Amino acid sequence: MAITDVLVPQLSESISEATLLEWKKQPGEAVQADEILIEVETDKVVLEVPAPASGVLKEIVKGDGSTVTSGEVLARIDTDGKAAAAEPAEQPAKQESAAAPAASTITSPAAGKILADKGVDPATVEGSGRGGRITKGDALEAGSAPAKQAAAPAAAPTLSLDGRPEQRVPMSRLRARVAERLLQSQSENAILTTFNEVNMQAILDLRKQYKDKFEKEHGVKLGFTSFFVKAAVAALKKYPVVNASVDGKDIIYHGYFDIGIAVGSPRGLVVPILRNADQLSIAEIEKQIADFGNRARDGKLTLEELTGGTFSISNGGVFGSMLSTPIINPPQSAILGIHATKDRPVAENGQVVIRPMNYLALSYDHRIIDGREAVLALVAMKEALEDPQRLLLDV
Repeated sequence: MAITDVLVPQLSESISEATLLEWKKQPGEAVQADEILIEVETDKVVLEVPAPASGVLKEIVKGDGSTVTSGEVLARIDTDGKAAAAEPAEQPAKQESAAAPAASTITSPAAGKILADKGVDPATVEGSGRGGRITKGDALEAGSAPAKQAAAPAAAPTLSLDGRPEQRVPMSRLRARVAERLLQSQSENAILTTFNEVNMQAILDLRKQYKDKFEKEHGVKLGFTSFFVKAAVAALKKYPVVNASVDGKDIIYHGYFDIGIAVGSPRGLVVPILRNADQLSIAEIEKQIADFGNRARDGKLTLEELTGGTFSISNGGVFGSMLSTPIINPPQSAILGIHATKDRPVAENGQVVIRPMNYLALSYDHRIIDGREAVLALVAMKEALEDPQRLLLDV
């Protein structure tokens, strides 16, 4: 018998542990090399764990919901085994009496914890997983989908004191980590926010004129975020302290421009990094942003893509936000918030006219960035956006 261990992937230095999600195979089942066996959730990304070799899954060492660290053994594969050989071991389970609490033996640890928190008996929940296994999704739906429960009283524990329905769901590692970092940012940084407005007419005209040719030439749509990235880099070059970070009592001035782009995903907010954004063209920026968005939805972003960054941009405008005060992403010292572009009345040359306006918000760490630098940096971004030719001429 030749045994190959399935190990936890190498995690980054900033991540001490991770949580196993749901096994896609059970002991006795055949597996193929590189077939995904389970996903590991960290506070930044979900990593897929492939089978290191073909064979039969002999043993699962760490069950669903377990906390693990880099290099731990998750399971063992018998590379000489055949799936058929595992059949006899499964027969007793199939012949259990109806009185046996079978549901308790096919509930994952994560699902079991959720059901326990809700006070729901696993025996009353219909599992949708392999062999009737109760998945985490089944457990989450148990309190809000009485049709899956055999007895109506099981839903009673999900009611609040005044009889209204509630649902308790544990935070994912990503959500918990985001919450931790936001509290850390607010407690450790002296955060102030300065605002300005930008007339987006020049960029709208430029985009209208070239968007079809741009998409045909580069295979990606011409959006707005790339212009904000370019404008931010131009301002950071003029005011390097806005691109700096604090390390103890030292200020680290970065000689590069790694811009974090906040992206929403089903698991929560993630901030992948545009490396060396100053060296990227508008097309390259648009392609990377589109790729980040697609892979964030699929949980395919890598740890390297989510690590680092010298400055961030958060676009609440895609959801309709008019104004916000974004929170700095540590250890960075500033973040730009951009919002929805709307037609608004503004004064020009003593006349009230309608212009497409966008409100900008720059939150900054007042420990190292004075109001003067913050305001001037935001004005530099405004001027670049209102006259985008300046970005081409670097003036």
